[in-house]
Amino acid sequence: MAKKNTQQPQEQFKTMIGGQALIEGIMMLGPEKRAIVCRGSGEMVEKVEKVTPLKAKSPVLGLPLIRGVAAFISSMVNGVKALSFSADQLPEDMQEEPDKIDLWIEKHFSNETAQKLVIGVAVVLGIALSLFLFLFLPTFIVGLFPAVKSDFYWRTLLEGILKLVIFFIYLILCSKMKDMKRLFSYHGAEHKTIFCYEKGLPLTVENVRPQPRLHPRCGTSFIFVVIIISIIAGSFIHVSDTLLRMGLKFLMLPLIVGLSYELNRWVGRHDNICSAILSWPGKQFQRITTNEPDDEMIECAIRALELVIPEEKGSDAW
Repeated sequence: MAKKNTQQPQEQFKTMIGGQALIEGIMMLGPEKRAIVCRGSGEMVEKVEKVTPLKAKSPVLGLPLIRGVAAFISSMVNGVKALSFSADQLPEDMQEEPDKIDLWIEKHFSNETAQKLVIGVAVVLGIALSLFLFLFLPTFIVGLFPAVKSDFYWRTLLEGILKLVIFFIYLILCSKMKDMKRLFSYHGAEHKTIFCYEKGLPLTVENVRPQPRLHPRCGTSFIFVVIIISIIAGSFIHVSDTLLRMGLKFLMLPLIVGLSYELNRWVGRHDNICSAILSWPGKQFQRITTNEPDDEMIECAIRALELVIPEEKGSDAW
């Protein structure tokens, strides 16, 4: 009996479809739909909803730089919503007992309002933690040393090195957590599935499994780009007062996020030496944030991707 040939490439392209690893599942976002597929209780649970492009909501949100900030906020909100949904699909014995704050919210608000409140708080706390770790903490620590406080070249350099060290340690600590190891495996399944789709191969476990798990258009790479651009932006702040320096960096954040988004778009669209150099560091950090997935994880990723592929072929091109 002849062996079935699963490697039948048709047409290679770059897709705008992206994803996010969840708790025992994956979210995929396409140009028309957002899909969540989870395996919390064993069987796959699906949730599909239509999406409206940001520029369709307001032309201003489609402008360069502004679209990056809007996309970042949107991804944060939708990411927390998806994580909340995936957590709800876990078996009851694996779900955390509600604490006093959760019980108080449930008592005083409707389910819909309570959900919006929890998601809002989670987004704010996530942004606050990022600001503390990667903006305020490095600036504060370096500001404790009088020898470099007024030497803006060395101060910017040391703050930048400290940001990268904190980012690296943060990822390493996350990778050691049992639950995060599985989430990082789902992250790997997401990347492999998108690679398979971009190569024009049939979406099967056999075709997805050998694909690379490091993708140039990953969120980890985007965060790395944000840190690098924030270091460059910090070199223009010639202020020695630590609190004022923190404030000015905070005010520059929208510009930094916008520039990072545009650079990431450019890198994603091009295959040349320059784009390869720019994407290489982010890929190395992905060695921490992605693991090899098992077949069930790949099945989740395949199904999530299938649910968001547009009917019009090529309309999801990057």
